[in-house]
Amino acid sequence: MVRPPTARPAVPGAGRLGLLEPTAAASLHELGWDNVDSVALLWALSRSPDADLALVTLIRLRERLGSDWDALDSALRTEIPLRGRLFALIGSSTAFADHLVAEPASWQLLRRGTLPERAELIADLLAAVSAAPEPGTADTAPMLYRAGVAGPDAIALLRKRYRDQLMLLAAHDLAATVENEPVLRYQQVGRHLTDLADAALTAALSVAVARICPDEPVPVRLAVVAMGKSGARELNYVSDVDVVFVAEPADTTATRLAAEMMAVAGNAFFEVDAGLRPEGKAGALVRTLDSHLAYYRRWARTWEFQALLKMRPATGDLALGEQYRDALMPMVWSASERPDFVTDVQDMRRRVEDLVPADLRERELKLGHGSLRDVEFAVQLLQLVHGKADESLHVQGTVEALTALAAGGYVGRDDAANLTASYEFLRLLEHRLQLQRLKRTHTLPAPEDEEGMRWLARAAHMRPDGRQDAVGVLRSEIKRNAVRVRRLHAKLFYRPLLDSVARLDADAQRLSPAAAIRQLAALGYAAPENALGHLKALTGEVGRKGRIQALLLPTLLGWLGDTPNPDAGLLAYRRVSEGLSEQTWFLRELRDEGAIAQRLMIVLGSSAYLPDLLINAPETIRMFADGPDGPLLLVPQPPAVREGILAGSARYDDPRRAIATARSLRRHELARVASADVLGMLEVPQVCKALSSVWVAVLEAALQAVTRASEAELGRPAPADFAVIGMGRLGGWELSYGSDADVLFVCDPRPGEDETVAVKWANGIAEQVQRLLGAPSTDPPLQVDAGLRPEGRNGALVRTLAAYDAYYQQWAQPWEVQALLRAHQVAGDQELGVRFLHIIDKVRYPEGGVSEEAVREIRRIKARVDSERLPRGANPATHTKLGRGGLADIEWTVQLMQLRHAHDVPELHNTSTLESLDVIERTALLDAADVALLRDAWLTATKARNALVLVRGKPTDQLPGPGRLLSAVARVAGWPTDDGSEFLDHYMRITRRAKTVVERVFGA
Repeated sequence: MVRPPTARPAVPGAGRLGLLEPTAAASLHELGWDNVDSVALLWALSRSPDADLALVTLIRLRERLGSDWDALDSALRTEIPLRGRLFALIGSSTAFADHLVAEPASWQLLRRGTLPERAELIADLLAAVSAAPEPGTADTAPMLYRAGVAGPDAIALLRKRYRDQLMLLAAHDLAATVENEPVLRYQQVGRHLTDLADAALTAALSVAVARICPDEPVPVRLAVVAMGKSGARELNYVSDVDVVFVAEPADTTATRLAAEMMAVAGNAFFEVDAGLRPEGKAGALVRTLDSHLAYYRRWARTWEFQALLKMRPATGDLALGEQYRDALMPMVWSASERPDFVTDVQDMRRRVEDLVPADLRERELKLGHGSLRDVEFAVQLLQLVHGKADESLHVQGTVEALTALAAGGYVGRDDAANLTASYEFLRLLEHRLQLQRLKRTHTLPAPEDEEGMRWLARAAHMRPDGRQDAVGVLRSEIKRNAVRVRRLHAKLFYRPLLDSVARLDADAQRLSPAAAIRQLAALGYAAPENALGHLKALTGEVGRKGRIQALLLPTLLGWLGDTPNPDAGLLAYRRVSEGLSEQTWFLRELRDEGAIAQRLMIVLGSSAYLPDLLINAPETIRMFADGPDGPLLLVPQPPAVREGILAGSARYDDPRRAIATARSLRRHELARVASADVLGMLEVPQVCKALSSVWVAVLEAALQAVTRASEAELGRPAPADFAVIGMGRLGGWELSYGSDADVLFVCDPRPGEDETVAVKWANGIAEQVQRLLGAPSTDPPLQVDAGLRPEGRNGALVRTLAAYDAYYQQWAQPWEVQALLRAHQVAGDQELGVRFLHIIDKVRYPEGGVSEEAVREIRRIKARVDSERLPRGANPATHTKLGRGGLADIEWTVQLMQLRHAHDVPELHNTSTLESLDVIERTALLDAADVALLRDAWLTATKARNALVLVRGKPTDQLPGPGRLLSAVARVAGWPTDDGSEFLDHYMRITRRAKTVVERVFGA
């Protein structure tokens, strides 16, 4: 249909304009904008982030302007830039909407097409309080002024002028959301905000001068040095301004001037934070230059030099500020050589992460995962590492530093460009959130806050893309940028290293060997030269493997860098890679299964016990993946493990081959259990049960294999039944990684067999089982210890059931009776084992309880153990087995309670320490609080003892002193932080409390 010549465009309805308020149509009519002459205005209004807020503000402005409204209405119809700035501003910020309504004439400021320069900003704020240069300051760009208005009115005058200038910047920043105005880059906004902050500090100082020195020249030189975002010229709209004061002299007048300046600025503009000064808020507010230097030379921590990276003289005596900067910057660039550099950096990173509640980490733009602080922290660390040798890195802004790092080859060019884009996007969202109410915030709207996300999407220039609406586009961009930033650690720190050693990209800039070594040292590698050699070897593999390694290593090295021992982890990864070089699935699994790769790096960087096991049992690595019901490492259960070991060994007649098969299956199970333990997937009782079950299965498999071979050789059935009785921690099913298998061997001649022949045969079987299981191997040892047999190592290795019965009835010593408390059938003839247990029950659970004489003997032996058994030089406070409140203390205490009460409490007929403690608590034999202390100490000591073996790779019972090894033990033991000293304090506190219970029970 052809429109008639007289037809005019239709006026869109309120709903089509994005107006949701019921009164919107009436408001448009009130403004006179409901006619065809207002179409341009209405469409511009519809592009405002919050059209309803903008419309309400226009109604309020009309009421405040009265007859002057016509001038604004006319300007909005004809001046497109003004229309874009005003509509974007009042549709984005309730704070600036309120400011315009309170100061309606301020709309005229928005007509300005350019932003004022730094000098103009300073002059504008100084004019607000009629400030003039202080006599005696430099004629060119003086920074010390005296305000002509210093009374209460000064604050209001400064606040209005500052808010006007902030509003003008915000309007220019936001205008592109409504009209096609130029988009201000983040750096432009940050620099302008910083210039405005410098002007505000200058004006606040002028008021402070007039108040503190009203009738006399200022007798001190005072420099205000900007720090943090202000120092880097990348301020937010709403932010504290970090400063440090330097004065000559640093007397009372200087302190009063600084304090007054902070108070004026806090009331008029923003909070001024001097917390980055030496000694923090506990230190002097103002110091001389020499005092600053003395502190930084002697006392400053690494993070304080990291903060000084961004220092910049902002106002006051700029010459003194430059002297401060020139004196301190050499210390900044040598900070990476400090012995505590890596530790301090890791501590700072951990503290930053801990600041954010877990439920906000995905919404926090500043401190969460994939956040602004991630980028800033990594960039600053690289500057500190390489800045001493490369002056091109002596810049302050984050974007400028990324550019310089890319130019120097320390960061890949593409990585720098991508991170810059992500950083600017996150800062854009931060600015928009702060502009809404001029509140200091860094938190995205909650996922369910659809309206909040819609407003943010429009304010951040998001537009529908044909597949998603603006909110969908915003959510996708937030996720994409967060993921990209999360990879920054690996990409920033490791990609350049690999470019330098792999030579895969002919166009890549490469780190020099010295720069690569510096970077690895800063990342926590104690032997960076060796680490660089490992990288060369890994990426030097021929063909596709080398390319996959180069693809994987940035991420793998990032994960390794977070482990207790990245040097050992990288070496172990190289050994595993070389050991599995023929396994085509290995690198493919690491590439395609992120969970496998990350868990493998944690294991290799935490444990010396596991690398050999994993090389020899590589299929375990595939179990690092997640299955439908959780991690595959948790899938096998003890019964299935036992069945697998027995079935595997039963396929061979040769006992050596059968036992080799059992050992191989044990290796897989040890690798699985230890990996799950290191990864924090198993609790102590689960670990103990799993280790015990695999030991019992191997014992059973070995006994069956040796017996089969013997019967084949004899040509007839064995002359005796044979059983293996578990003792000690094996009998209690509470083995740890370093435990031997304490056992007793018992036989019973079969009907018609000569006892002498039967016992000789059984001795041969026992000796062969011990010898084959104890054969040298790269696996953890399999020592079968029969030292708890009657008469100890001088006694017969195997006795008949009747011989045991006779010995225990007539000769058993108190310590032997105590040892029998943990006797349990574990392998061989089940019926014979049970008969043995019935025989010893009369000994270990005597009618009427243990005699007082036996108790005294046990106390005497315990005292002797405490004084003589502890290894020479061992610390009794931290020896997990024989130390104060350690495993022996807890187990002896439980066993004494069993000896005293098991005849009355059948539930105490139990070989498990933990289960017996449960019975003692349930039957009130000890106070529940005392039992809790004993249980906690046993679990803590067992966990620490297991962690020691996992970390060091060999059995040991002594916790190390503070240092890297202790921190590694703490991490593997499940301590929530990397602070090994905290773990050690916790261990000693728990065991000390348990020792008081032990002493009370043994003294009773």
